[in-house]
Amino acid sequence: MSVETIEKRSTTRKIAPRYRVLLHNDDFNTMEYVVETLLKTVSSLTQPQAVSIMMEAHNSGLALVITCAQEHAEFYCETLNNHGLTSTIEPEE
Repeated sequence: MSVETIEKRSTTRKIAPRYRVLLHNDDFNTMEYVVETLLKTVSSLTQPQAVSIMMEAHNSGLALVITCAQEHAEFYCETLNNHGLTSTIEPEE
């Protein structure tokens, strides 16, 4: 008589690391342009959120735009940069 051993593999999913998209203050673009560009780039933002992000960057030099998957973060960052804004991404801690 033989006994079969059934191996159970772990199926825990690894959560993809999330990235923060940061907007840096600049002295070139108007506040209105920054808000418009944020709204066009990150469709989930509302007008008040975009204004708040712009003011945060204006007052403190840096503002968190959104935290998302790396691919999306890179897209948002690149799009903001292509529109003349200064944006970077960093891994979420």
